[in-house]
Amino acid sequence: MPTQAAAVTHYENFPVASWLCPAPLRQPIAAIYAFAREADDIADEGDALAPQRLETLRAYRQELHAIAGGAQPQARWATIFGPLQYNLQQHHLPVTLLDDLLSAFMQDIEKTRDHATYGDRTELLDYCSRSANPVGRLLLHLYGVHDAASLAQSDAVCTALQLINFWQDLSEDIPRGRHYLTDTDCAQFGVTRAALAAQEVTPSIQKLIASNVDWARDYMQKGSKLVHRLPGRIGWELRLVVQGGLCILDKVEAQAGRSLHTRQTLRKTDAPRMLWNALWM
Repeated sequence: MPTQAAAVTHYENFPVASWLCPAPLRQPIAAIYAFAREADDIADEGDALAPQRLETLRAYRQELHAIAGGAQPQARWATIFGPLQYNLQQHHLPVTLLDDLLSAFMQDIEKTRDHATYGDRTELLDYCSRSANPVGRLLLHLYGVHDAASLAQSDAVCTALQLINFWQDLSEDIPRGRHYLTDTDCAQFGVTRAALAAQEVTPSIQKLIASNVDWARDYMQKGSKLVHRLPGRIGWELRLVVQGGLCILDKVEAQAGRSLHTRQTLRKTDAPRMLWNALWM
């Protein structure tokens, strides 16, 4: 049964088990990433219909709780759950946080199936608390950081990263029927779902997206002080994560609404600026 997680192969905005991470923790982090990546692919990739995706994720969830209880991983996802079980046992990872991630993926499927939107920012933040915040808490658990202030700052950073991902991916999510710009925000700026679907950049849409960019930046600023609470390499890893998020936000802001039809990503040319800003945090 494998105990080593596969290497990261997807594009990611932010470092995943990078060289900055202490070597003993690269494998547990990679195992968590592989678990979440597979679940995300079940929810998003391929041509399966919503009922099949939900059924597969339920089976995936059952496998999580089975291996957490000591059962041998089944062959279907052995390359995922073999390493995860090993690291659950070695590092006592909180299974509830992993389960929260799956609940968020299932919610994505259900929302898309039902053509549903998020009513307000409170509802969207509840989603972020399960789709993003558990990752930060799992990492802090591995580093032995459990104090309330650090957990709250981690939640703020992870929520910011999730919001940034939403505003970065508008050109992909809206055509797929995923709506993270809330009903309340759209109403405030007089923007209809039809206008967003048309991908025509208007002054109202520019203001709507700018407001959400500011919201994400506020969360990142609230959480960024965590870099001073985490010593050594983990602190530097987090500095780069924060700067990567802020870099994407700056790009979305500079698009002035054109993120509706063009997705920005981090590039190698962004690295010097990110490193410089990380140095002066």
